Amino acid sequence: MNKLIINFTPTGMIPTKEMSPYVPISSDEIINDVLQANELGITIVHLHARDENGLPTYKISEYRKILDKIREYAPELVLCVSLSGRNFNEFSKRSEVLNLLPDMGSLTLSSLNFPKAASVNDPDMIQNLAGRMMELGVKPEL
Repeated sequence: MNKLIINFTPTGMIPTKEMSPYVPISSDEIINDVLQANELGITIVHLHARDENGLPTYKISEYRKILDKIREYAPELVLCVSLSGRNFNEFSKRSEVLNLLPDMGSLTLSSLNFPKAASVNDPDMIQNLAGRMMELGVKPEL
């Protein structure tokens, strides 16, 4: 039998309710969408957290709410957290969520240009993130 990996990303750093009323923004909405998608057969979930204003956040407190609930109701899912440099450039901010010991963390191996900004991933940042992931046993999503 062939195995299929389905990586589900309920929200990213850009979508807003103004763009689509269906995009999950709050922790509860993200959790609900993940659990519904799990019923359809996803195997990995790539997570971005939002703060109380709906803006992207690196804060461990927001990620903890999401990860804990998903682990409680869908322990079989592989959880991948965003380590994006799109909004946050500091290693301490980008790596903070790794302390929750997700299964995976996104590790972008290059810089990316977007219409209004860039996500800069210099070699030192990549090596530092990869090193921290190795220390904690978190696998990179490349």
